[in-house]
Amino acid sequence: MRMILIGPPGAGKGTQAANLVDTYEIPHISSGDMLRAAVKAGTELGKVADRYMKAGDLVPDDVVIGMIIERIGADDCARGFMLDGFPRTQPQAAALDEALKKAGVDLDAVVLIEVPDELILDRITGRRSDPETGTIYHLKFKPPPPEVAGRVVQRKDDTAEACTARLSKYHRETAPVVPYYEARGILRRVDGVGAPDEVLLRLTAALKAPSAS
Repeated sequence: MRMILIGPPGAGKGTQAANLVDTYEIPHISSGDMLRAAVKAGTELGKVADRYMKAGDLVPDDVVIGMIIERIGADDCARGFMLDGFPRTQPQAAALDEALKKAGVDLDAVVLIEVPDELILDRITGRRSDPETGTIYHLKFKPPPPEVAGRVVQRKDDTAEACTARLSKYHRETAPVVPYYEARGILRRVDGVGAPDEVLLRLTAALKAPSAS
């Protein structure tokens, strides 16, 4: 199974990425992790990326795509892969498609986890973390026990203002990827509302559905 996982911040992509990796026995390729690993390993593309990162610049799309093509050629991707964190824009999606075509790789599906903005705000702004243990709680869904409630904190990117800005950026830049893949007939829309196990069942059912292309 060769797939891309997309969705707004707070949609539960991290949780479901771990579930899908276990279900399909494929590697999870996070663009951010991949960049850091390539820089640490000192690969040719990693050296190029490192120069941009040290200068405080964004790594160019062609460098990131080159790393992706290099990564999915590894032995552990023989059964497939799940790409997460890229593409973030429609031009990136088109460029990645072209590179995959040249590499002789066909995507099986692009999975979109859909969650309403108001629920995402509720999920993210209610998160609290314990600075001593690193445990993540939620004021509504997983309240901290009384003995730690006084020390839990809210991360700066979990405030309503930060979450609203991230959602706005997603809708402005990443949402156009959805109709692009829908036109190709490989998009799978999945309702991300509910317990993680319920969402996983919807995901696996969607991935078993016949292609619309």
